[in-house]
Amino acid sequence: MAFDMEQAKRWMRIANDHIQQQKQYLTELDQAIGDGDHGLNMTRGFQEVVEKISSANYEDLGSLFKDVSMTLIAKVGGASGPLYGTAFLKMSLALAGKKEADDKELIAALEAALDGIKARGKANVSEKTMVDVWEPVMEFLREKGSIHAKEAALLAKEKMEHTKELEAKKGRAAYLGKRSIGHIDPGSASSYLLFAALAEVLEG
Repeated sequence: MAFDMEQAKRWMRIANDHIQQQKQYLTELDQAIGDGDHGLNMTRGFQEVVEKISSANYEDLGSLFKDVSMTLIAKVGGASGPLYGTAFLKMSLALAGKKEADDKELIAALEAALDGIKARGKANVSEKTMVDVWEPVMEFLREKGSIHAKEAALLAKEKMEHTKELEAKKGRAAYLGKRSIGHIDPGSASSYLLFAALAEVLEG
C-alpha cells in the first residue's frame, strides 16, 4: 500500500495526539535526567505542525515534510527541535517530487532521517538517545524490505524501555553519569510515539 499525502498528514495528526496525551509523562522523564521541558517542547511543536499542514495543499511529500521540519526547528526548543527537524528535512529530500511512496521509498526516507539524527546529534546506539530506538527499528525494516509497521512499533517500545538500563553519554543526561541509569530517555520515548503513530496510519 502506497504512503500518500493524506496518510502523511494523518501520521502527524496521530503523532500529535499521542504526544499531547503523553505530555506529562515526557515531562517527568526529562525532569529526571534532562531540562524537564521535553513534554512542553514536543506538544507545542507538533501542535504547530498539525495547524500548519492541515489546511495546506502540497505538490508532493517532500514539500509537506519540509514544512514539518521547518515548523519543528522554529517551535521546539532544546536539542529535540534540531534533531526532529533534521530528521524530517532529510525525509523531505528523500521524498522530493513524490506524491506517494512505496515501502522501499518510505524505508529509504526513514533511513535518511536516522542518518540526519546521527549526524546532527553525533550519537550512536547505546548512548541513551533517540538513536537507540531509531537504529534497531531501521535495521529491522531494512532486513524485512517492507513496512511491518506494527512489529516496528513494538520493537520501538522495547528499545525505548531498554534505554532505562543505559548510561547516558550525550546531552545534559551525560552529566549524571551512572545516575542516569534507571531512567528512560525522553527522546527515545517521543520517537516511540512517532513510530506507534505511523503504525496506526499504515495498519489502519
